[in-house]
Amino acid sequence: MTATSDPDLILRVAAKGDGVTSDGRHIAFSAPLDRLNEEGGLIKGPHHVDPPCQHFQSCGGCNLQHLDDESYSQFLIDRVAYALEGQGLKAELLHPPQISQPKTRIRASLRAAKLGDQFKLGFSGAGSHRIIDLKQCEIMAPEMFALMAPLRNFLKKAARRKHDMNIEMTLVDQGVDLLIGNYEPDGLEQREALSDFAQSNGLARLSVDGGYGPETQWEPEPVTVTLGGTAISFPHSCFLQPTRDGQKTLVSAMLETVGEARLVADLFAGLGTFTLALAEDQKVYAAEGARDAIGALKMAANHSTRQIFCEHRDLFRRPLSAEELNRFNAVILDPPRAGARDQIMQLAQSEVEKICYISCNPASFARDAKQLCDAGYKLRQVWPVGQFLWSTHVEIVSSFTR
Repeated sequence: MTATSDPDLILRVAAKGDGVTSDGRHIAFSAPLDRLNEEGGLIKGPHHVDPPCQHFQSCGGCNLQHLDDESYSQFLIDRVAYALEGQGLKAELLHPPQISQPKTRIRASLRAAKLGDQFKLGFSGAGSHRIIDLKQCEIMAPEMFALMAPLRNFLKKAARRKHDMNIEMTLVDQGVDLLIGNYEPDGLEQREALSDFAQSNGLARLSVDGGYGPETQWEPEPVTVTLGGTAISFPHSCFLQPTRDGQKTLVSAMLETVGEARLVADLFAGLGTFTLALAEDQKVYAAEGARDAIGALKMAANHSTRQIFCEHRDLFRRPLSAEELNRFNAVILDPPRAGARDQIMQLAQSEVEKICYISCNPASFARDAKQLCDAGYKLRQVWPVGQFLWSTHVEIVSSFTR
């Protein structure tokens, strides 16, 4: 009996993380070459490994810890290749994926709540709204996870029953930046307690948001993140790449794509992860719809010798036209998950020589890539990047040329 004719053999892992048999059944938490027994149970195969975290299957943070390195890597490749095939496309070169290591995540969004006599702090449960009280985490940077126990003890005293708090942690240049959402200190005593907690735990910044926007309670020195060797002010809740090694991979692929292009447009530029990685003799136009982010980038650019022009611009409502784009030798774009349909339409009509498209959604990427290829661009290279270790999420860097 061959592998493809055995109906009880898991052949691959589908986009949402379930193993798939040859007859199309989806089996949760199975790996390639696992097998179903007569009772429907799972016989583990050579690619099925013991998950490293005690919360696996209950926590929604990771759902592929049972895959070995080989099958997880193949899963990321398949996510990208199948999305492209669905649009009739194939990259000239699809690189092996670059996967971030455990305990390297530098940002995390958590929930906290008091339920009866219990207080829980952690990620949401898999497919549910319940909170998994984290005692272990194999993805968060150690500096962030070390804060979990003292934060749990502190918030337990401040929490109200059945009142969820949202916790955002980001590792910045000065340490951990902590934002407690859906919480407002009740009086001077609680505000002083917040400052004492921040100081005793060496926080870079502690902020609260009671529904009217973040309010800084503790920030002994201005919080920054270093991008391309430049320290840039870090606004509350601003987007950062989730791992530093993943960011390096994205930047390296971008630099290879853009090369020595003299005039470069960085669209959806954010804080300038890609803008600030370019050479100082390259002139850059950076556009971003988030006012805080582009403001921070503009301030950093004004205090440097780099040739960077920043514009606060909503590229969904007002994409650069083909005529505007024709001024540039290369374009970088890193849109949200929905992609950049309207901006891609203008790029397809332009004469830009090189395009580096960074995406966090294979489906919207493949749709936009199809439009570019139909307009005469060639999809030269694709780099899959697994920054969200053991999840179904994959990021993509791609290179298009005329």
